[in-house]
Amino acid sequence: MEDKTYTGTVPGQHHGESVTAEGSRDFDDITTAKAFFFQAEGRLLNVNQWHDEAGEALARFILADSAGNPVDGMAQQGLLIKIDIPGPGSKSGEGYDWVKIEEIKRVNSTEAQSTALRVRPIAAPGSGEDKPTHFYDENSTSTFTITREDTLVTAAIYDRNINPNTESDSLIDKVRNAITGLFGEKVFSKIQWQALVEGLLK
Repeated sequence: MEDKTYTGTVPGQHHGESVTAEGSRDFDDITTAKAFFFQAEGRLLNVNQWHDEAGEALARFILADSAGNPVDGMAQQGLLIKIDIPGPGSKSGEGYDWVKIEEIKRVNSTEAQSTALRVRPIAAPGSGEDKPTHFYDENSTSTFTITREDTLVTAAIYDRNINPNTESDSLIDKVRNAITGLFGEKVFSKIQWQALVEGLLK
């Protein structure tokens, strides 16, 4: 399946690894497909419910403000996401990995409807770290998309330019990120994201 890049938010793949998870549903008519698209878009933007949508997923996602305080409601550009993955968490993030929502974009054209949300690893609020509090480095991105083409609705997640974050100030985090980052590339991202894709389309 071709990448759904109508919004232009999926970066090109230039280095490191890439992971793609996707799924789709075809409907009998455009009216039903449009209604489902908006339903799936709502699920995509409701970050606090991702772990429920993904069923037995491996992580929990918590929407937060710039100070790290939990936030209710839908995702917005500039907000953060605190991620609780199984196993040892980052020392600098007090057990959590952190990303920032750097772009949310919608396209509504004659060709397609599409909504995309892109995140990038950052340092935990108040940590004083220069490098991201995440097992991937700052060049890595994850882009979450919902797209309708005629009667076909597709959910897809694109991890691009992913490398383990081995530049942390903490030696403990360096080791942890190297191990978790390698696991993330090969196993975690694909399993986690495929479960979320299927949840968005249920």
